[in-house]
Amino acid sequence: MATRIEFHTHGGPDVLNAVEFTPADPGEHEIQVENKAIGINYIDTYIRSGLYAPPSLPSGLGTEAAGVVTRVGTGVTHIKPGDRVVYAQSPLGAYSSVHNLTADKAVILPAAVSFEQAAASFLKGLTVYYLLRMTYEIKPGEPFLFHAASGGVGLIACQWAKALGAKLIGTVGSAEKARRAREAGAWEVINYREENIAERLLAINGGEKVRVVYDSVGKDTWETSLDCLQPRGLMVSFGNSSGPVTGVNLGILSQKGSLFVTRPTLHSYVNTREGLEAAAHELFSLMACGAIKVDVAESQKFPLAEARRAHETLESRATQGSSLLIP
Repeated sequence: MATRIEFHTHGGPDVLNAVEFTPADPGEHEIQVENKAIGINYIDTYIRSGLYAPPSLPSGLGTEAAGVVTRVGTGVTHIKPGDRVVYAQSPLGAYSSVHNLTADKAVILPAAVSFEQAAASFLKGLTVYYLLRMTYEIKPGEPFLFHAASGGVGLIACQWAKALGAKLIGTVGSAEKARRAREAGAWEVINYREENIAERLLAINGGEKVRVVYDSVGKDTWETSLDCLQPRGLMVSFGNSSGPVTGVNLGILSQKGSLFVTRPTLHSYVNTREGLEAAAHELFSLMACGAIKVDVAESQKFPLAEARRAHETLESRATQGSSLLIP
């Protein structure tokens, strides 16, 4: 028997329940993975709450984990039992001790990267990859604004920006989070609880606005983000931690300088096996050389059965960096 987390109705963390099940055989092009560490991502809370509805209920949760392949389907040739793998775009259900997924969604995990490091960084790292390298290609020396710089995605973005020689200006909510963002490579930080973001950005950047803003916060920072952009600048809205942006009057984009807005997703940018392997190679290369370090605090590692508590902690904004479920 195996254990997984599922929910039968949308709602808060209390809808999550641990249940036992018998894993099905992997399909022709699938692999079965015994998960060793499972990534917790903010998008999981959107699916649980119903903001992003799953295909049906009851539903599993989670798309990211790292572990050991135990079985492979008859059509799988590039992965074998015993391989260490990581994945981030599986069907819902990665919050599980055993998970079946399409083989092309998994990549072989380098020996230098642990299961916990992989599960804590893969989806977030792929997100930073498509944001900084594809949605808008950040150039060396270029200043830009990145909200929630001490979160799981944000800390990887700080390190990746530093590796690119770019100037990430990060927003944070406390002095401790500011310290962590700076240590990770942020060029400058803005404490949004104490400072006006748009005014402080101008002071930091010599009176100039920036060409691109990356915003995973959503509702609370929408207009502030637009106020930080140069004419014809790009607003990259890739999350909704404060709630979704709704009821937008497109006229505001012309009023603030003929701005561009995009709402990208990983699936739209990394949607082939070749693209996934290229992104993974760049991420793991940066990890192997020490440019990106991912360490998960012991207080942010939760037993799989305590997924409910893990979500409560994540949504309280008390976490810094990545969190994990351990089967």
